Amino acid sequence: MTISLRDVTEHNFEALMDMELPEHQRDLLHSNAYSIAQARFYDVFVPRAIYQDERPAGFALYNREDDGRPGCYGIYRFMVDYPLQSQGIGRRAMELLIAEIKTQPDVALINICYHPRNERASAFYRSFGFVEIGIDCNHEMVAEIRLHP
Repeated sequence: MTISLRDVTEHNFEALMDMELPEHQRDLLHSNAYSIAQARFYDVFVPRAIYQDERPAGFALYNREDDGRPGCYGIYRFMVDYPLQSQGIGRRAMELLIAEIKTQPDVALINICYHPRNERASAFYRSFGFVEIGIDCNHEMVAEIRLHP
């Protein structure tokens, strides 16, 4: 099984938009359709299709300058299609996403936000080195990886 990150294109965006989360995860994340629309209208967003071999398996979206701060990158969306969850796809895709962001010459910080009651997400992100720093104004947990002091 090969996991890769690819551009969102006219050939894969419908498959990405059709992906759903199970009922218990739906209130924890915006839809892929919403995220793809954001990326279309905001130049700082970078949408990425997660592929398992030659098949779309998930979606990620990151922001090049979170809150307008140079060097601060925010991961805004990260999901694996429900039927494919718990197969290691998310773990490999997150490794690739962090590595991609780290190639940016100005990167100093990567952050991610998630619902504070999402213990599974908390454990997952901590396993990559994210450190929880507190709750933001949207009542979401903020976790970050600092690359430079």
